[in-house]
Amino acid sequence: MLKTMRLPVQLLKRKPDTHKGDYGHILIIGGSLGLSGAVCLCARAALRSGAGLVTVGVPKSLNSIFEIKLTETMSLPLADKGGALSQEAFSNIKSFLKKADLIVLGPGAGLGASTKRLIVKIIKEIDKPMVVDADALTALASNLEVLLKRKTKTLILTPHLGEFSRLIKLDVGKIKKKRKGLVKEFALRYNLTLVLKGNRTLVSDGHRTFENNTGNPGMATAGSGDVLSGIIAGLLSQGIGQFKAAKAGVYLQGLAGNSAAKERTENCLIASDIIEHLPSAIKSLLKKR
Repeated sequence: MLKTMRLPVQLLKRKPDTHKGDYGHILIIGGSLGLSGAVCLCARAALRSGAGLVTVGVPKSLNSIFEIKLTETMSLPLADKGGALSQEAFSNIKSFLKKADLIVLGPGAGLGASTKRLIVKIIKEIDKPMVVDADALTALASNLEVLLKRKTKTLILTPHLGEFSRLIKLDVGKIKKKRKGLVKEFALRYNLTLVLKGNRTLVSDGHRTFENNTGNPGMATAGSGDVLSGIIAGLLSQGIGQFKAAKAGVYLQGLAGNSAAKERTENCLIASDIIEHLPSAIKSLLKKR
């Protein structure tokens, strides 16, 4: 039987006198030729988790695609090179962040040299809460020192085992044998919250460690990680602390995945099913409360 998590108080009830600005504005930076879906899944998950506003910062050559695919989300066309974000986009991103509250960095961003430089520059120089995922983790793997030089105090990394292996330069098999210790050690060393995705996902801030008990094998599908980043960002945007947001996001994603699997089966589950079942996951916890 699953141990039930209590919802953060921010998700229990909204005040009658309120507006979208009260629930945060998220900027999702990513997207590249052939990888537009990652940003879209992340944006939809963030909104479905309660974020008030979401803007996607995407390559300007692909902006029309995002304008068609996304309805409730705004777009910010950025300088690109060959269908991927370039380092020249930094000034526009920095200017836009005067009206945004936090960043999701990496979904579908690609691994071009200019994109990697942009990612590292954002992590090092931008003082906004950040969720770093996907291709941004790969860019970070050879530049870990920026984590110690960064300006933001709120930083969540969400690697799967392969990405974590690249970050700490250790074989996946060895990580599996002592993953709790390695996750806690990394989070403590770099003063951040680490989410190691996989069966019984781990969340640690270096002092506290949470092992998730929701989810199923059907969630091992393209885009599931992008959905998780969006959920965590959506919770962060509502004023939930980084460790609690990461912990609750992981739990809620797994709960939504379980609900989706009951309806669709594990074999037929896709990432967008998880987003569609988020409301039922949250409702189930509200009823138990």
